[in-house]
Amino acid sequence: MIRKHVFIKGRVIGIFFRKFVVDNANNLGLKGWVKNSGTGVECVFEGDALKVEKMLELCKKGPSGAGVDSVDARDEAVQNEKEFRRL
Repeated sequence: MIRKHVFIKGRVIGIFFRKFVVDNANNLGLKGWVKNSGTGVECVFEGDALKVEKMLELCKKGPSGAGVDSVDARDEAVQNEKEFRRL
């Protein structure tokens, strides 16, 4: 199990990016959270390494209407999140 703290910048606010993240993270069985930040969208993904990497690839594309400029993923210690939620 791994944990990634992710910062997504670009045209990602007001286009249902957080819903896109929640739906895909739940489909992949990941735990963590997503929220809007001052510069874009911030998320944490915990789970199987291959599934977390798949989620990062999805974040690079985003939903229809998104314009992702960058996805910065940083390793963190696993904190055993219980679910995936929107903050």
